[in-house]
Amino acid sequence: MLAIVVFILVAGGGMLLVIGLAAGSPIDPVQARLTQLGSVQARNLEELELQQPFVERTLRPLVARLSRMGSRLGGASSTDQAEKRLAMAGNPGDLRVADWMGVKLLVGIAVGAIMFIVFGLVALGIVSGIVFGVVGVGIGYLLPEFWLGGRIKSRQKIILKMIPDTLDLLTISVRAGLGFDAALAKVVEKLPGPLTDEFRRALAEVRVGKARRDALRDMVPRTNVQPLSNFIGAIIQAEQLGVSISKVLQIQSEQLRIERRQRAEEMAAKAPIKMLFPLVGCIFPSLFIVILGPAVISIVKTLASGPIMK
Repeated sequence: MLAIVVFILVAGGGMLLVIGLAAGSPIDPVQARLTQLGSVQARNLEELELQQPFVERTLRPLVARLSRMGSRLGGASSTDQAEKRLAMAGNPGDLRVADWMGVKLLVGIAVGAIMFIVFGLVALGIVSGIVFGVVGVGIGYLLPEFWLGGRIKSRQKIILKMIPDTLDLLTISVRAGLGFDAALAKVVEKLPGPLTDEFRRALAEVRVGKARRDALRDMVPRTNVQPLSNFIGAIIQAEQLGVSISKVLQIQSEQLRIERRQRAEEMAAKAPIKMLFPLVGCIFPSLFIVILGPAVISIVKTLASGPIMK
């Protein structure tokens, strides 16, 4: 029981470490320089280093060393897969692929060391501790992937909910006389969220010289949301064929609202089946206890008293 509690605490600590590294917002170098110029300068290198946050002074260098080890161990396919998943999650904490590999190795080593101490030195023996330590390294290495998968699904759900409203605002802006890029800028200004972040990135790429259809097409693998992929494909096709974007936006908006209504109806149809499991597992046993309990007690008392002797 103690080992299970310790393992849960270690796993929770590892996930908190990943969340802490990912939650740190990237620092604007210009703002950091202005803040540094406006504050009192450190007298030496040691004071300048101590002024940095704890994560930057301790965890970041350790993660960097482990990331180099992870880069050597992992192949090109695993690196590409990690880069794709980080992009789909919105690059939490501005983590690069090497940083992510280092975080996974750090959590794996921490979980493995704790399991070795608990099972090897406290409970079972050195050999069993080594075995459980190796298993703990594998479990700890996979724990950040579960967190990243949950973040990807949450981001995709938010994008899916934002698409109809975003498309309505985009349609209204285009009909009001704005160009498509100006309409996207208006959407970025009015609607915060992950979908807006993707449009902001696409507009930035267009401003630096990238073709608009290429910038929009690059959004597809970063989001992996089918309605958004269909919308981007329709916009690119309309641009290539010279079709009015306003008409395409109106058709896509209506289609997306129909799809959202169909998804709501599908979820409503699934609700009775999902309610069946807690109903059978929680409510029916209580009803059986209340209804059949007195009868069972009477039968047990009758059988315990034995046959009636005349």
